Amino acid sequence: MTYKRALSRDRLNAQDREQGLGRLQNGIGKESGNPSWKRSLPHILVAAVSSLLFGYHLGVVNETLECISLDLGFSGNTLAEGLVVSTCLGGAFVGSLFSGWIADGVGRRRAFQLCALPMIIGASLSATTNTLGSMLIGRLFVGTGMGVGPAVAALYVAEVSPAFIRGTYGCLTQIATCLGLMGALFIGIPAKDVMGWWRVCFWVSTIPAVLLALLMEFCAESPHWLLKRGRSAEAESEFEKLLGGIYVKSAMAELPKSDRGDETDTVKFSELLHGRHSRVVFLGSGLFALQQLSGINAVFYFSSTVFRSAGVPSAVANMAVGVVNLSGSIIATILMDRLGRKVLLLGSFLGMAVSMGFQVIAACALLSGFEVYFSVGGILLFVLSFSLGAGPVPGLLLSEIFPGRIRAKAMAFCMAVHWVINFFVGLLFLRLLEQLGAKVLYTIFATFCLIGAFFVKRNIVETKGKTLQEIEIALLPPN
Repeated sequence: MTYKRALSRDRLNAQDREQGLGRLQNGIGKESGNPSWKRSLPHILVAAVSSLLFGYHLGVVNETLECISLDLGFSGNTLAEGLVVSTCLGGAFVGSLFSGWIADGVGRRRAFQLCALPMIIGASLSATTNTLGSMLIGRLFVGTGMGVGPAVAALYVAEVSPAFIRGTYGCLTQIATCLGLMGALFIGIPAKDVMGWWRVCFWVSTIPAVLLALLMEFCAESPHWLLKRGRSAEAESEFEKLLGGIYVKSAMAELPKSDRGDETDTVKFSELLHGRHSRVVFLGSGLFALQQLSGINAVFYFSSTVFRSAGVPSAVANMAVGVVNLSGSIIATILMDRLGRKVLLLGSFLGMAVSMGFQVIAACALLSGFEVYFSVGGILLFVLSFSLGAGPVPGLLLSEIFPGRIRAKAMAFCMAVHWVINFFVGLLFLRLLEQLGAKVLYTIFATFCLIGAFFVKRNIVETKGKTLQEIEIALLPPN
């Protein structure tokens, strides 16, 4: 009987390995249904360096812009100062447009390396320049890399992460962005006291960019991309590196049919807007549009003014916003694969609407003497709510819901929508604040937050713990 039970147990073990179910029977009957997260984590951490750079370059001119304008001779020229900031955003828009074609053309790993290259060149130009023109060229280069990085990072995380921890890994990129932003603000503090320190701030950013380019050489390529190119043997090898040998067959079996190498023809732009793919592209574009129309970047760009009215120095204000943003991102990392994407998005948009309500109360002066507290508290609550869902979820969710065949191009399209609305919100916020007043403008932002909650409730499917194939089947109608 003991011998027969041993044979039966061995036979079950062999079946589990063959079917890739990940259930290993040991001598005491212990089972494990998921691969070790420790195998894929180093690859995700290297990819997150691109998000660190993204956050750093968003904040690098925050504390240093005044010193840059003095040294380069355009102090007091608000147009020139605005160009130093907005040229980077323009470059990001261009980079995001081409990110999908780059990621599909050369692969995810090479795309990371290509996004690091303009960041190194641009930061070096900015650090050594003595003219406004060279500074703008440097910022344009940096922005191009910034536009490519986030889209490729979202693709990479979705395609190399085990399903059970994909949400947590997706939040790591948001945490890296927060750390980059806070690092830029912290490193920029001595700029007003130390002559030429702003050049050091730009030089510092070349270090993680070089590390990203070098370390990506040792990271796994996306098995999805390899299979689309007809390189199934290499895809199996990368899955073994990411998950472990016993999970390779099940992982290969779970790859969507659209990744099988029989649809490697060029995806036309029209396919993203018409036909069977239009619904998921609409969901992605709508989610990114509502994220930006909520007013988040207006809060990030102009929160210092509110804090100064309460007697809080701008440096302290910026660090406070950064700490709250980071704290919320860490909480989201813990909750993403427990509560799910949809719950966090709903709670996030509703929390942002309440926060904007506090701003309206402050603008109306309904509670005399407490306006500053409502305004400052509203900003911090808004940033916290954003970081819990509307910040980290869209990039991850979009990379999950897009079918493999269009994933890179669709991400590029949606990121371009993101950058366009980001640009116009930043450009028009102060003008609208002047023309409409705070009460009306904050009410508009609160309304978009409520529309965002309704949009999520009605259209977004939960992707927690599901394979990319299961998500594609749920969302994509049959031919």
